[in-house]
Amino acid sequence: MDYDRGGRSTMPSFLISVFFGVDTMCHRGGSKCLIWVVFFLVCVGGPNADAQRANQRNVKKPNTQTKIRLPESVRTKKPVDMDVAPVRQSSRDEIRYAANELDTFIERELLAEGIAAEELASDEVFLRRIYLDVAGRIPTLQEAEQFLSSKSSDRREELIDQLLSSPDYVSHTYNWWADTLRLVDRPQPNLVADPYNGYIKESIAENKPYDKWVYEMLTADGKVWDNPAVGFQLRDDGMPLPYIDNTVRVFLGTQIGCAQCHDHPFDEWSQYQFYQLAAFTAGTSTRMRKGDPGYEKTNPANDLINEGKKRYEKGRVPGEFQRIARANTYIVSERPRRLRLPHDYAYRDAKPKDFVEPKVLWGEIPSSAAKSTPREQFAAWVTSPENPRFSQTVVNRLWKRLMGVGFVDPVDDFRDENPCVNEAAMDYLCKELVRRGFDLKELTRIVLYSQTYQRKAVDYDITDGDLYYFPGPTVRRMTAEQVWDSILTLAVDNPWPFQRPTAKEMKPVMDLDFSKVDFEEVQRRSAKFKETYFASTYKRNLNQHAYQRNVLCRASELPAPLPADHFLRQFGQGDREVINGSQDEATVPQILAMFNGPITHVMLEPGSALVDNVLEVNNVKNRIDAIFLSVLTRKPSTEDRILASRELSSQNQTGVGYGNIIWALLNTREFLFVQ
Repeated sequence: MDYDRGGRSTMPSFLISVFFGVDTMCHRGGSKCLIWVVFFLVCVGGPNADAQRANQRNVKKPNTQTKIRLPESVRTKKPVDMDVAPVRQSSRDEIRYAANELDTFIERELLAEGIAAEELASDEVFLRRIYLDVAGRIPTLQEAEQFLSSKSSDRREELIDQLLSSPDYVSHTYNWWADTLRLVDRPQPNLVADPYNGYIKESIAENKPYDKWVYEMLTADGKVWDNPAVGFQLRDDGMPLPYIDNTVRVFLGTQIGCAQCHDHPFDEWSQYQFYQLAAFTAGTSTRMRKGDPGYEKTNPANDLINEGKKRYEKGRVPGEFQRIARANTYIVSERPRRLRLPHDYAYRDAKPKDFVEPKVLWGEIPSSAAKSTPREQFAAWVTSPENPRFSQTVVNRLWKRLMGVGFVDPVDDFRDENPCVNEAAMDYLCKELVRRGFDLKELTRIVLYSQTYQRKAVDYDITDGDLYYFPGPTVRRMTAEQVWDSILTLAVDNPWPFQRPTAKEMKPVMDLDFSKVDFEEVQRRSAKFKETYFASTYKRNLNQHAYQRNVLCRASELPAPLPADHFLRQFGQGDREVINGSQDEATVPQILAMFNGPITHVMLEPGSALVDNVLEVNNVKNRIDAIFLSVLTRKPSTEDRILASRELSSQNQTGVGYGNIIWALLNTREFLFVQ
């Protein structure tokens, strides 16, 4: 298929570009999606062709004797048990107006640069894009048919509102924040972060105001199952200076990490300023202290483990006993503590080991927080409506998520040398965000309603060095999570066989009051922990929803980080050790996973959603249409249909022929890119 680097393309072109660094795409235009199908099937015989022939000898009539290898839990459609805050239907006219204003600012800049805006994308392209950008997956066959058959003049807005009010939006947005906040289930061996990760997901579901949400994370006290927002501070446990660096980078879009050791070489920040800012959170404690309930002279967790060494055979205290005891010693609180400069401080404005008084990098502490604790003052300054960088950063992050490039890019590098390509548009969105009470869903809605977002995508590479003025969104590769969740959409009827645990669910199992529990009670609790949330047991229990050792569930619900050889990691999901550590480069393991990996085979199994959809169609033409709509969210061109029919004729219209078409489409750039 001839198309640009992100659009419809042939599988061999994809291979050539990955292996040899050559991009064989020439221009936008006609569809030749299946030209290479026969060529490639001759070469490699399709997706594990022998097994496929054995499993799908005849697609015309279901074979009741064929063994269904997909877990029953993913084969039955079920509503998702999640309360999601709906968008405000009463504000639609306001959102339309705001979107029009946004378009005006974008088009004004395009005119000044002599650049023409792209035409609006077709309904097929818009449909696939909006599902991927909001729901994190491609639409199902039924969803595609319903939208494309709609005659409503408001059908795009109606679909946007529907998706923003869905569990799919929560799942996809969680994945986005997980990459930014570095969400993992076990940051340290004894630290259980699952309740915090569940809190992030719940905050998205209830559409908690962004300023309130961030303030909670920066000021939370207690244990993670009592107040799961403490997980943000525990993520950098034992690293108070990197904590400040990461917090400012995530929420204020400013990289000050270099100033931890010396004056910043490329920006205005000095080492002294870094320590002044860090002084606000220097008193954050993350462990039990003497005087806490149950902590009299010695650490109660150590006492219990030492007692266990006496009671358990050969002194081998079980891992679950040690984990639950130590996990309950993580308690976040604030205590008076002054910060000193490092012993090797080398600048003339202060001396080594001098005490540092807290001071913000710019602006002032809000007057409402003047008498608050230092940590609360810091949080009030970060989240203040008067702090422009707070709103600018999240607006910029969201803009890049939906448009492919930020107003400022990289998104966490706001400085004079890194210009904003459209200050008027970004300032307008910031004002709308503040005016609407930091409602991120309404902000997202404004962008999605705009013609700027709904235009045809443009092939743009930021490494070329040219500024991008947004004649439309950019063509971009799917994220690892989008690929995974889209394949699940094709393969299973229920991609939510389970959801990640929450603080409410874990507290009865995990919480220990050291002032009341005795050794026997901790034994009973640890046994329950082992049966439920102990890491090895929990992951083993998930295998009931697995196909060839791949747990079939939305990416947002899977343990994190996943093993390095997992499909999601192969496609660029990071290990969550650095902010926004995901990658979008093509690699050889990705090709192998798509060609012959278990996750791409799952959709060709008897009982898969895609196979069932094809079986329900009565004739060849409609079956081909169903396959194209399911995989690429469009109907085949005349040439596509001829080539597909030719492939089916060569296979006597068996399941092998249909499977070959599905497999070929899955391995095109058109599937792997957001257009």
